[in-house]
Amino acid sequence: MENKIQRTFIRQEAYDKLRKWILDGNLVPGAKLRDKELAEQLGVSRTPIREALLRLEDEGLVKTKPNRSTVVSSIDFHNAFHLYSIVWTLERLALSQAFGFITEEHIQSMIAANERFLQKMQGRDRIPALEADYEFHSIYVKLSENKDLEKIISDLKTKLRRLDLYYFDKIRNAALSYDEHQQIIEALRQKNLSLAMEAVEHNWKNSFTRFEL
Repeated sequence: MENKIQRTFIRQEAYDKLRKWILDGNLVPGAKLRDKELAEQLGVSRTPIREALLRLEDEGLVKTKPNRSTVVSSIDFHNAFHLYSIVWTLERLALSQAFGFITEEHIQSMIAANERFLQKMQGRDRIPALEADYEFHSIYVKLSENKDLEKIISDLKTKLRRLDLYYFDKIRNAALSYDEHQQIIEALRQKNLSLAMEAVEHNWKNSFTRFEL
């Protein structure tokens, strides 16, 4: 974890750093968050830390217990299914809106992202692997040219990021997602929208079922 805050936007920077540490798993579920220690670590006063923790609590990322100790919130695995189902539904919509704009160049970019995903997964390099996976899907989401839809999907994936990273080492046969990405690519090359949308949904559903608790 990086330490000292350099920029002048102290409140926002403190919030951004703490949020990133939680989402990336550097601060794991159940970890105690002491404002004095965090302030010393980031080189700021306790006030922006407390404000950041309040914002993170509003987002459900931290929780203040009755005895007033603040901890990183647990991951609600079961509720995650609902988020996954929303993502695959919205990605189907994005793909349908982007379908007429997808070129061979875009497909090649998807192939490159998928190969990078496989490489990082095989190396157990979880954050770059997840970023490559997100990049693969973002190619057609961005092509939809639907900024509101793109933002909603991005926000949902941010909520899922902790789950994806926290359970990374417990995923069974994660490389299967690589093959499912290939199915999406093949459907796009066949210019078969219905098959491509089914492949997108199949990928997201299977990604969820591969978590092993």
